[in-house]
Amino acid sequence: MVKKFLGMFHREIGSLHEAAYLLASFSLLSQILAVVRDRLLAHNFGAGQTLDIYYAAFRIPDLIYVSIASFVAVTILIPFLLEKLGKSDHEAFIFIDAVFTVFLLVIFAVCAVAFFLMPFLAHIVAPGFEGEAKHTFVFMARVLLLSPILLGISNLLGSITQLYKKFFVFALSPVLYNAGIIVGLLFFEPKLGLFGVVLGVVLGAAMHMSIQLPVVERSGIAPRGKFLFRAFRTPETIADLKRLVRTSIPRTISLSLTQIVTLVLVSVASILSPGAISIFSLSNNLQSVPLAVIGMSYSVAAFPMLASYFSSGKQDKFKAQLLSATKHILFWSLPAAALFIVLRAQIVRVLYGSGAFTWADTRLTAAALGLFALSVTAQSLVLLYARGYYAAGNTSRPLSINAFSSALIIVLAAVLVPLFHHAEGFRFFFENLLRVDDLPGTTILMLPLSFSIGMIVNASLLIYFFKKDFGLSFASIQKSFHHGIYGALFMGFVAYQFLDFLDDFFNLNTFMGIFLQGLIAGVAGIIAGIALLWVLDNDEIKVVARTLHAKFWKTKTVASSQDEL
Repeated sequence: MVKKFLGMFHREIGSLHEAAYLLASFSLLSQILAVVRDRLLAHNFGAGQTLDIYYAAFRIPDLIYVSIASFVAVTILIPFLLEKLGKSDHEAFIFIDAVFTVFLLVIFAVCAVAFFLMPFLAHIVAPGFEGEAKHTFVFMARVLLLSPILLGISNLLGSITQLYKKFFVFALSPVLYNAGIIVGLLFFEPKLGLFGVVLGVVLGAAMHMSIQLPVVERSGIAPRGKFLFRAFRTPETIADLKRLVRTSIPRTISLSLTQIVTLVLVSVASILSPGAISIFSLSNNLQSVPLAVIGMSYSVAAFPMLASYFSSGKQDKFKAQLLSATKHILFWSLPAAALFIVLRAQIVRVLYGSGAFTWADTRLTAAALGLFALSVTAQSLVLLYARGYYAAGNTSRPLSINAFSSALIIVLAAVLVPLFHHAEGFRFFFENLLRVDDLPGTTILMLPLSFSIGMIVNASLLIYFFKKDFGLSFASIQKSFHHGIYGALFMGFVAYQFLDFLDDFFNLNTFMGIFLQGLIAGVAGIIAGIALLWVLDNDEIKVVARTLHAKFWKTKTVASSQDEL
């Protein structure tokens, strides 16, 4: 059994859908652990200032991580490594060792500056924190600066594990990251409080990195971290590093913009009410589950094939591959969004509703989740079409669109928050629509609304310009899009009707009662949606049926680097 498990570290994977399902299984496992992690956080601390401090403390380390570590991301390094390996293993080693050396120097320098500036940065990230809350934030954020260093090294090592098709170990890394945080919650937090949780984060980051070391060591090109003058020993190495930086800058800026948007929204939340950051963060984490399992899995699985087809001049196959991934993202994400919107209260209550997490916390988090879920499909398509541009070597277009949508989100938040405060009719509409009219602190709902509008605009612009730039015709996916809409609406309608019907059968004041109500309503909705798609002769459901009958473990895969802490 142990030998068989270790053998999985060397498995390879093939087709788009099988690769996506394998990635989805690991993403799902990681997301399940993330939900367990968030449940423990909500149970122990509730939606209050302590949990606000924890989530806010990630913002600067997260921004450093995506700004610096994205220079050594898999999608950036692999083409360079393939080029070097085409010459010799020694050329590849020289290149990766130089990258590793420069990365360590830069990440340590940036983290050191952030360490000393953290008291000043606290005024930007969390202006609502004062006194002891601010002091605790500064301390926690400084400890978390270890995470971008460890995860950045892990990303660099991950390019080697993927290059040599050792995908299982890379896909397992995020699972270990969340497992480390759970260890901190279960074993460190009872004695050390919030600091114990932060230590768990650092442990998870160390595990994320360490599991790849044995595989990388066997590759023959494992970086050693030579001194700076050794890293720059040839003009060719210097030229390669400059080219690497030029290539990665657009992606780095794009990811940084996303983190800046989150930082701004968290900053706004910090001045609204205690617990606002927690409500925003917990609901955002929940909506990331379908995004990671569906959008990330298909976009990552499609990327190597998109790059291969475009570089070899096979434009028809390039476009067909993108449209195929689009169809399946629509097929999975539209129904997922519908169920998250309809079952939002049941989902949040079951996952978070215990201990210090109150019914009021549950209702606000559920309302925020419903607003986030509006853009799950759009966010998934953004991941795919941005990678489509990357595969074609065009990084400027997605960067400009992301910059515009990021600015739009910030502007919307700046407009909607005061509008919600002062326009009684506007506030009444949203509070009644989301059934939170009797709760304080509802202004937080304007932040996920701003985010969703911005992401829908982002996806719309990416698709419009992709069609214009590559002559892409969407005629072949109109049927899939319509089927996805019909299936999602019917699924949501049936689930909603079952929720009402089951009110009289279960005690909704108990965990089991609300769990069974949500489970049965969700299953009924899924069955109804599948039945409708089958009647409509949907192509995607046939592909799913065929793929699930295939031999799951005899295929090739790829995995994505982690894009946040």
